[in-house]
Amino acid sequence: MTSGPAAPAGEPLRVVIAGAGIAGLACAHRLLAAARERPVPLDLTVLEAADRPGGVIVTERIDGCLVEGGPDCFVSDRPWGIELCRRAGLADEIVGTGERHRRSFILRGRHLLPIPEGYQLLAPSRILPFAATRILGLGGKLRAACDLVLPRGPAAEDESLASFVRRRFGPETLERLAQPLLAGIYNADPERLSLRATMPRFLDLERTHRSVILGLMLARRRAPEAARTGVSGARYGLFVTLRSGLQTLTDRLAATLPAGALRLGTKVARLDPGDRSAAAGPAGGSAAPWRVTTYRGESFPADAVVLAMPACAAALLVRPFDDALGGLLGDVPYGGAATVSLAFRRADVPHPLDGFGFVVPRCEGRRLVACTFSHVKFPDRAPEGTVLLRAFLDGRTAGVNAAPDLERMVRDELRDILGITAAPRFARSFVYPRAMAQYEVGHLARVAAIEAGVSRHAGLALAGNGLRGVGIPDCARSGETAADGILSRASVISLTP
Repeated sequence: MTSGPAAPAGEPLRVVIAGAGIAGLACAHRLLAAARERPVPLDLTVLEAADRPGGVIVTERIDGCLVEGGPDCFVSDRPWGIELCRRAGLADEIVGTGERHRRSFILRGRHLLPIPEGYQLLAPSRILPFAATRILGLGGKLRAACDLVLPRGPAAEDESLASFVRRRFGPETLERLAQPLLAGIYNADPERLSLRATMPRFLDLERTHRSVILGLMLARRRAPEAARTGVSGARYGLFVTLRSGLQTLTDRLAATLPAGALRLGTKVARLDPGDRSAAAGPAGGSAAPWRVTTYRGESFPADAVVLAMPACAAALLVRPFDDALGGLLGDVPYGGAATVSLAFRRADVPHPLDGFGFVVPRCEGRRLVACTFSHVKFPDRAPEGTVLLRAFLDGRTAGVNAAPDLERMVRDELRDILGITAAPRFARSFVYPRAMAQYEVGHLARVAAIEAGVSRHAGLALAGNGLRGVGIPDCARSGETAADGILSRASVISLTP
């Protein structure tokens, strides 16, 4: 974002944030904190189309169970989520995964097979557990071991995750291990996902060590002992959540907004730059470089506007004044997702549930993508004697089925996989048609073009999961970065991130 006109001395800096998900709320929290630190008049408006703040972060209490409708955790090695929780006064709420059963499974046929210890999304970091796994056949294991002797791949601008895994470890590792684990994170096709935009660490390992496996083994040996134990498919010690649910964070952030700043059920209809048709500000003496109009007919003058929304939604607002930038934003694809949470009596579930859950390879031909054993993964998710499961379906399945149909599909799948024939105590579905950006091959080049386009419009900023990260920490960071840019470039405050 290029520098825009600062608010005249003594007049408030007028900022409109469109979107009250985690990115928009983090942006607002940063702006308010900076204004308190160095007293600066701030006129803040947060517009949210839905009737509640928080976006896809939803927590409900049902029959004593804590049910997450969107994300259920975030990673602590990307510090922006942890730091935001602490600044919001929620440090005591942060909890890690359960100490017992820190492993997950992959479905093969009707069997749940443990992911080999040390396997990290695309590649193994330990040889013996990988050699012993029943997830792959002998041929698949030998092909994966070829990574130890293969040369570095050809230099390329980008490639898909599937291409990378296939050329380093072979098709069986891709189909049986990498694809289902990646689907559990991105719920997307690895044939289309960009390696550089999603998993650049593995490309760096290849460039530095030639062999990805050798690079992971070296990194593991250098890591502290605590980081090297109990690893099965993911570094579970890095996953954290809030004891009372993740909506505690968005509720807390929303509650810190000034009275009247948050306007729910208020969807932005137009964004117009360079509006000089009317004076604005408390003294009526400053023209507004931006004007935000809602479908209610309200109009808000602004010195800066943050579009904290999906890129595809931002595209509709940007196109009228910058068709090229709007086109780039509209080209960021989004995928849907759905979760179904079900509670059962423990006596009605024959499986030992001795892990955090399982993922399902696409080649199994099932509608289920993954299932989390929520009461095992995190403490205090369900009362004693109750099992809480959270099943994931892909966006295509969710998009054409109503909630009762989704629940019926999940129950059919869980009957096959876990042997559960009893009716659940409750089932709760959450469907998000276009919730998660898909970082396809070439995504970073598109991001660079988008950021260059935004920089041509003084006072405009973007935040959310459309550009540089889909998780809670990355979305929070995007909002805080937008806030810092507004403040520093408006010549009001200079912050160090």
